[in-house]
Amino acid sequence: MQHSTLWWLMAGAMVAAELVTGTFYLLMLAVGLAAGALAAHAGLPITAQLVVASCVGVAGVFACHQLRRRRMAAAQPAASNRDVNLDVGETVQVGAWNADGTAQVRYRGAQWTVVLRNGPAGAATALPGTYRVVEVVGNRLVVDAAA
Repeated sequence: MQHSTLWWLMAGAMVAAELVTGTFYLLMLAVGLAAGALAAHAGLPITAQLVVASCVGVAGVFACHQLRRRRMAAAQPAASNRDVNLDVGETVQVGAWNADGTAQVRYRGAQWTVVLRNGPAGAATALPGTYRVVEVVGNRLVVDAAA
């Protein structure tokens, strides 16, 4: 059996393992194995095939890891992400603010505590009216003035 055939069989097995586990990193290792097969087709010695396969596989895994890390860093926190928390972006009607910068509102059939985004410092200037939910922290709605 030729070296290229073995490389293709290993690449296929790695793709199958990726399909079973759902790990994208295994797919990058399969790309590395396919690069080893192409190196075998090019007639490179087995040592060069191993180096090509390992370099391409490791580079693919590293690139995936970096991409995933950038996406995670750029991701919005769940408390203020509209895709995770459907309360974000909704409006509430505040009748009166307390001296401590909180208010009680009726929202979705329950009593909620509302706080301003800029904290108690903004309570002195807070007026009754319509506010937009920007974040949910525990059982408190963090709001900003509705535009």
